[in-house]
Amino acid sequence: MERVFDIVLAVHIAAGILAFIAAPLAMLVKKGGRNHRISGKIFFWAMTGVCATGFAMSLIHPNIFLLAVSGFSYYLVLSGYRWTAHKRMHSLRDLPIADRLVMAVAGLFNGFLLFLGLYVIMNNPGAAVGYIAAVFGVTGVLFVAGDIRTVRRSAREKGTWLFRHMGGMVGGYIATVSAFSAVNFDFLPMVIQWLWPTIIGAPLLTVWIGTYKRRMAKRGQVDGVI
Repeated sequence: MERVFDIVLAVHIAAGILAFIAAPLAMLVKKGGRNHRISGKIFFWAMTGVCATGFAMSLIHPNIFLLAVSGFSYYLVLSGYRWTAHKRMHSLRDLPIADRLVMAVAGLFNGFLLFLGLYVIMNNPGAAVGYIAAVFGVTGVLFVAGDIRTVRRSAREKGTWLFRHMGGMVGGYIATVSAFSAVNFDFLPMVIQWLWPTIIGAPLLTVWIGTYKRRMAKRGQVDGVI
């Protein structure tokens, strides 16, 4: 079994490196262009590999935290990727059953991650993993709720699909950086290792999305950007 774990870990690392490189390329090139689409797809499939191997490793060497964080990370990327197919959706009734199921499962996963964090904090306040799980759990629950609200209001607010796409894909990249930091930045306290990318990345993402909103409002462009 250790041999299998080592192979899965090697694939996990390789996919993580690919995702780590592809995401910045997608952010830097022209949005909606061929290079953006290609690098975005590479990032999505690399993250699929990262999370699939993360699930596998959490089962081979039982690790409920890794299992929950893998689910949290993947929903961000999957949601961001799927929003490009939902840009003309007008209500939850138009949402494919598969997407509804993914939202429901993601809600349960993130709710469990939040519960796990709070449980650890109450029983062992000094354990860093509790605070990390709680922050990720709250983030995940709010993101799922935001997706549901966006689908419901999309008939009134055109273009919200684009900002959910940006939030999901960049959020997934922040999760990738968090994992990289957790593995390599062991000179930092554990909480900081995991959460500094979110502390820095979330405000920058908010500003970036706000800039796009203002720019597109002036141009009257939203649909068809990606």
